[in-house]
Amino acid sequence: MSEEFLINFTPQETRVALMQQGAVQELHVERIGGRGIVGNIYLGRVVRVLPGMQSAFIEVGLERTAFLHVADIWSGKNGERHGAGPHPIERLIVAGETLMVQALKDPIGTKGARLTTQISLAGRLLVYLPQEKHIGISQKIDDGTGTGAGRREQLRERIARLLPADETGGFIVRTMAENASDAELAADIAYLRRLWQEIRHLGGTGGTAPALLHHDLTLSQRVLRDLTGPETTRIVVDSRENFQKLATFANEYMPQLAPLLTHYTGERPLFDLYGAEDEIQKALGRRVDLKSGGYLIIDQTEALTTIDVNTGAFVGARNFDDTIFKTNLEAAQTIARQLRLRNLGGIIIVDFIDMESPDHRSAVLVELDKALARDHTRITVNGFTQLGLVELTRKRTRESLAQILCEPCPTCGGRGIVKTAQTVAYEILRELLREARQFSAREMRVLAAPAVIDLFLDEESQSVAMLSDFISRPISLQAEPSYNHEQYDIVLM
Repeated sequence: MSEEFLINFTPQETRVALMQQGAVQELHVERIGGRGIVGNIYLGRVVRVLPGMQSAFIEVGLERTAFLHVADIWSGKNGERHGAGPHPIERLIVAGETLMVQALKDPIGTKGARLTTQISLAGRLLVYLPQEKHIGISQKIDDGTGTGAGRREQLRERIARLLPADETGGFIVRTMAENASDAELAADIAYLRRLWQEIRHLGGTGGTAPALLHHDLTLSQRVLRDLTGPETTRIVVDSRENFQKLATFANEYMPQLAPLLTHYTGERPLFDLYGAEDEIQKALGRRVDLKSGGYLIIDQTEALTTIDVNTGAFVGARNFDDTIFKTNLEAAQTIARQLRLRNLGGIIIVDFIDMESPDHRSAVLVELDKALARDHTRITVNGFTQLGLVELTRKRTRESLAQILCEPCPTCGGRGIVKTAQTVAYEILRELLREARQFSAREMRVLAAPAVIDLFLDEESQSVAMLSDFISRPISLQAEPSYNHEQYDIVLM
């Protein structure tokens, strides 16, 4: 399936949309003040070791200390992590120690970044593992006819021949290297080795921790390195300056992509022209309409994401079972797209409409697996549970689209609901009684949102009068249009 990338630049942020068949499949946003840190390499200082959690907090210069688990501490022996062996973390690192670490996950919500001591440097064709002498091959290199293993072995032998005699590190061959020439592979090896030497030099020159040793590529450069593939037909850039920078980057590191770069010069904004702006707005809503008339409800929480499938206005043409089956099939395709579009990660629970037929259930799972296969992120589908729910997990390495573009509602505090005017009115009446018993005042004035004051003046006017008589003080009311629905103040006069 052919694909195009749209890259929109502004001085404040970069946005990338992956288009397939005229529809947006993925959205990536990177802001100047909040660039992702995955892949960054730091000289960190151990702040605290937690034996009970077999973890440590590492200061790397970010807003919050980062998190290092014992399983992510590389032993340097036989290519094993310490977490696989008997050594507890308190015997491996101590507070105040300096470590070279790499970011595995961006800070998400209240959680700090996750780190590893196993360094890896990604190139266009290869991933360099300077601490591990091993040559690995992507499992995706397989033509489906059983010859993939032989092709992987051939690639392993080619890489081994190209490595310098003094090489002590290892490499992972990426899918894009399947048809690469020896010259292209050798150039990638030389670039990655040179980059590692520069990082080692910075880390060993006596610099004090915390310090940033290596910053990963910008979003637009990572698109060229990580996301483009044989299906990519065009990369459209709407900024002349950044188009020239990307062209220079492509010519130096991946010349095969240079002809695909196109500078967009139209008057209409690039994302408007292809409908990407509308897709962003839709991706921030809970409801996703299906073409058949059904719809999805997507709720994202800190623990997991739930997706509910409903038939809505779709009534079908034959019988109820077929109506449910067709709705679920369409929902499976839409769910796979929404996971990519919204970048939803972690645990995901899908509540398909109940199906009696085992064949229908199997067909829906097959359709879901087929649609998810286009996702670049690792996904595990666990099938239907006893409650009829589908459980799946999607690797979470950065914040979702909603977490990047939105913040909790200041009125409801992220609950998604607000108290009724009546609930707030009763809270005010209780607060008036409480303050009347604590303080001496000639008069008590209530400042609240207009809807609450209107309630006091109409339905609850008798309640205000009764309370005023009970506390023997007049109560005055004042509407404040600038107050949110739940906000109020009581002023003692």
